[in-house]
Amino acid sequence: MATNVVRHWQRDDLTKQRVLIVEDEFLIALDLGATVEGMGMQVAGLASDREQALRLAPLADIAFVDVNLADGPTGPEIGRRLAQEHGIAVVFMTGNPEVIADGVKGAVGVVQKPVMPSVVQQLVNYLAARRVGMFAVVPSQMTVFA
Repeated sequence: MATNVVRHWQRDDLTKQRVLIVEDEFLIALDLGATVEGMGMQVAGLASDREQALRLAPLADIAFVDVNLADGPTGPEIGRRLAQEHGIAVVFMTGNPEVIADGVKGAVGVVQKPVMPSVVQQLVNYLAARRVGMFAVVPSQMTVFA
């Protein structure tokens, strides 16, 4: 009985995770947001630059961050700050994963664009489970930072 209560509590925690999307391509950001909302999760906000991302950070648990944004190649700095200063689980989504091949301190990993909705769902499930201390399988499309 206690196990079922814990599992129910953990499942509830999974769906309460809020996702910040840091992406300057509006249609890509909307598509990511629709996928997240379709999973029953909340989008904490859409940001296209450093200022917006850091302003929305207190509302988020998970973040998908592009490398090149409206204010230049600020994604790695944003991702580091989101992870270190706000405790957000960060995954980079970029067409240029080699730019951050050595990793970004505090961030979980990187996936190469384009990213299919099924991969976004796997990533959200992985990051949400990881945040609440549940076992989760790393999506095969993600390169995990050491």
